[in-house]
Amino acid sequence: MSIRHITPTTTPALGDLRAAGRGDEVVVHRPATARSDWPRIWDAVGVALVRGAVVRIEEEEST
Repeated sequence: MSIRHITPTTTPALGDLRAAGRGDEVVVHRPATARSDWPRIWDAVGVALVRGAVVRIEEEEST
């Protein structure tokens, strides 16, 4: 099982995201949706989802 995190400053290579599948998890940190490359990342996350990966949206904790 592999866990891939998408944050406002880092993301796995799009090919790595697309290769994720059953048994893998993709964690999207909510602020990452403001990235300029977000549409391309979300497309790759969709491929991972169809391949069986668990996709989770992580809300940032307010302090």
